[in-house]
Amino acid sequence: MRLVLASTSARRRDLLARIGITPDRIVGPHIDEEPRKGEQPRVYALRLAEEKARAVPRAADEVVIAGDTTIALGRRILPPADDENIQRTLLRLLSGRRHHALSAVCVIGSDDRARVRVADTVVAFKRLTEAEIEAYVMSGEGLGKAGGYAIQGRAESFVRFLSGSHSGVVGLPLFETRALLESVGVSFG
Repeated sequence: MRLVLASTSARRRDLLARIGITPDRIVGPHIDEEPRKGEQPRVYALRLAEEKARAVPRAADEVVIAGDTTIALGRRILPPADDENIQRTLLRLLSGRRHHALSAVCVIGSDDRARVRVADTVVAFKRLTEAEIEAYVMSGEGLGKAGGYAIQGRAESFVRFLSGSHSGVVGLPLFETRALLESVGVSFG
């Protein structure tokens, strides 16, 4: 059985490697990631993970895996930090507050059935000073990331509390991923 990763994220490749999985093929899915009107963050993350998995052509002997990590502040879905000004705004919003990192994973096996799970991780940041925000933005680390930060880097020092899946906040919840892959016959040595 061959594994197709529907993601160009280096973080997701690295996370899969932690559980002994190397994709046979990597394909970047192209989908509209705009939230639907009134869509809740959990529903949004699950929908995107499945849409990404379905956007990649799959041969009969292939299993497709895709993921989505969504940062939510209450019912508000925070966008990726596409530029430094957006990143500053996001970090100010997260400063001193709890938020949810919803990391959904979807696996499609030979039966063409989507199996989807989500890890909901609560993350609380310390209150950030403007100097800390500016230094983090200037590091370039969180640019392009959901919520404007990368927990596996410098931003980990902002976290005063975390309850849930650390790997999910990075980009792929490994417990849920392993369970879904096992459910379609992927074996782990």
